[in-house]
Amino acid sequence: MRIRTAAPIVAVAAVAALALTGCVDNSTPSSSSTSSSAAVKKDDTLAGQLPQKIKDSGKLVVGMDNTYPPNEFKDDNGQPVGWEVDLTNAIAQKLGLKADYAIAKFDNIIPSITGGKDDIGMSSFTDTTEREQQVDFVNYYSAGILWASAKGKTIDPDNACGLKVAVQSTTYEDTDEVPAKSKTCTDAGKPAIQALRYDNQDDATNAVILGKADALSADSPVTLYAISKSSGKLQEAGKTFDQAPYGIPLQKNSKLTPVIQKTVQALIDDGTYKKILDKWGVADGAATTAEVNAASKG
Repeated sequence: MRIRTAAPIVAVAAVAALALTGCVDNSTPSSSSTSSSAAVKKDDTLAGQLPQKIKDSGKLVVGMDNTYPPNEFKDDNGQPVGWEVDLTNAIAQKLGLKADYAIAKFDNIIPSITGGKDDIGMSSFTDTTEREQQVDFVNYYSAGILWASAKGKTIDPDNACGLKVAVQSTTYEDTDEVPAKSKTCTDAGKPAIQALRYDNQDDATNAVILGKADALSADSPVTLYAISKSSGKLQEAGKTFDQAPYGIPLQKNSKLTPVIQKTVQALIDDGTYKKILDKWGVADGAATTAEVNAASKG
């Protein structure tokens, strides 16, 4: 999950680097040339509820770290793509706006929202009660943690003492999940888990493919996508665990929050949301209701 120490995973020459290694094919789905949000029509009622400043600008400024395929990453031209990009575009179109992506390091996005620079964030943020002290969240998805290993190599995430596990730096998997598993090992007198930290998820994935790591740990849609793009070199290691909601962060008590909530719900209700998730193969985590601050309600 994209929970980082500063404020939910890949850095930025990833596609080019992978083209050189030949390890993972991160090309977009075959339908990517026609966005699933292309047919979304403006809802005048929802658009009329926007704060005047956003109405006047005609754009929705979106903080994003586009380094986390398939959620958000770069295409061959350096443009943001992914299912969360498609969803963001659909939200903007429903409101008669243009999505203006402010690409930044993950840890800088929430401060940009609280400081008024960005209107919303869209970067696989896990909604937590701690984060809800800084921002409000409109929830739109449920993701868990899923490990992957090399094809034919059986790995049990609950019995990984002494193994090398690749993670993206500052993710929940890096800061919480793997360290907790490692502590369980050392408390029992067993060897620690060695976390191999990478700035981007593609490098973490390639570490497993190249035999540098025994397994990787990442958000479930990210792991499943990595497996699907590995040409049969990776497999699931265990089952998905620790499900938690993704959320769109906004300023606390912002007038924009109920508008975004109603817009996401409208996209769920009219089928646009499901089409986007189906296009990218991530429908397992689909939400039926766009809640606000689900973590504190859970």
